This record gives sequence, C-alpha cells and structure tokens, in this order.
Amino acid sequence: MKRKTADRPLVPQRPKLWQLRLYVTDQTPKSQVAFSNLKKICEIHLKGRYRLKVIDLLKHPHLAKGDQILAIPTLVRKLPNPIRTIIGNLSDFDRVLIGLDLRATSGRD
Repeated sequence: MKRKTADRPLVPQRPKLWQLRLYVTDQTPKSQVAFSNLKKICEIHLKGRYRLKVIDLLKHPHLAKGDQILAIPTLVRKLPNPIRTIIGNLSDFDRVLIGLDLRATSGRD
C-alpha cells in the first residue's frame, strides 16, 4: 500500500493522453508564434503525454467545420473531455494553462 505524503505529489497510475489540434493558416507569423508557444507549454506540462496535430486551413479548409473554427490560430483540446477551444497566438501562458485545465484558476499548479 502506497503512503500519501505532503512532500510527494500523487502521480496518476496511467497518464492521460492529450489530443490537441492547432488550426493555422500557412506559415503566417501568428501561426508560427502559436505553434512555438504551444510546443513550449506541451513540453513543460505534458511531456510524453500529448499528441499534437497542426492543421493548415489553406490546405484543408473542410476540416474547420468539424471543430467550428471561426478564427485562427485556434487550439482545440479534443481529449481529455470536455473539448476546449482557445483562440489566439497562445502567448498568455497562464490563460492557456487555465483554458486547458492544466492550472487552477487561482494560479496554483
């Protein structure tokens, strides 16, 4: 039986797999910044537990309808449920972490 201590955070038995989609248009500056910011967030907070699919809407415009994409860049968290959507270049890391449910709204991890 494992003991719970205040010094050691509880580690889930099986890590959740996060499925993320980043909708962009080509290689625009905003799209590049959004991708870079998202990679930083994922490597810090989800390392080894995420799958990221980047969807270029200039090449695949029909894919925007499924996730109801109205603006770009847009990040959609498909898993874990519920689905979450964040619009913008993802430069406000606190807002992105809260939006993805990686950080409580009080600012504590």
